[in-house]
Amino acid sequence: MSKTKLFSILITTKNRKTDLAFTLEKLKNLVDRNDIECIICDDGSTDGTAEFIKINYPNIRLIANPKSKGLIYSRNNLLNLVQTDFAISLDDDAHIITENILDKIENYFAENQHCGVMALRIFWGLNHPENTILKQESHIVKGFVGCAHVWNMNAWRAIPNYPAWFVFYGEEDFAAFQLFKKGWEIHYFPEVLVHHRVGIKTRKNEKDYRLRLRRSLRSGWYLYLLFYPWKIIPRKLAYTFWIQLKNKVLKGDWKAGIAILQSIGDVIINLPRLLKQSNRLSRKEFQEYQKLAETKLYWESENE
Repeated sequence: MSKTKLFSILITTKNRKTDLAFTLEKLKNLVDRNDIECIICDDGSTDGTAEFIKINYPNIRLIANPKSKGLIYSRNNLLNLVQTDFAISLDDDAHIITENILDKIENYFAENQHCGVMALRIFWGLNHPENTILKQESHIVKGFVGCAHVWNMNAWRAIPNYPAWFVFYGEEDFAAFQLFKKGWEIHYFPEVLVHHRVGIKTRKNEKDYRLRLRRSLRSGWYLYLLFYPWKIIPRKLAYTFWIQLKNKVLKGDWKAGIAILQSIGDVIINLPRLLKQSNRLSRKEFQEYQKLAETKLYWESENE
């Protein structure tokens, strides 16, 4: 790979050839450039994804797992292959709307030497946003969203890999805590807008709703036990447990009840590993962390 390349584009995919094809078409002006490396990890797809990439995008570096090893494992693999200064990480159902983004990103990193990750502005929805007007400014936040962000690779190499045993959810917050401990910052960078083509309101009715909720809950509890000061953990665990009961189970969502019980079991099973791998914030560090602005998860164009 040429040393003149500054940017990599990283995408992990599994059995979503149609989504990936749409994304790559939207990113064609970036993927086709000689000064950008695009690396895709096909995590054991059985729908012909790998063949599609080989035929239609021979310039893309393809990593094909014969069997699925999980999203987080695949993201670690991709990031550890990067030799450029910066890596743009996208989901296979997300594409960049903003044009001419590379200079914007490079200049921002140059002006903000402690920025380890850029959290991009993300519109979630099946249809293109009605307007893309920017009325927000960049600022430091607690975390970033996995579907669209940019790594300063010096920051990635300064912290442990994502915890592959989380399987799904929580890896970005894991990295955020590790970055905070190392003195790196996460900046919300709204100048780059990404369309994540997901219908959030319909997810509850999807067949993997219980599995997603289970993994989401347990990852939150994992993070408490890995990073929070001991005195704060019992209260946080009790509060989140009660909120799930109140807002879901007591309103008749029995799938959520099963997910909660499974999450508790996951925490108990992984407790030795959680204690061994902890990198706990001091009380002072925790107070400083709490002062940071919340992670920007969703951007809604009608509120701009």
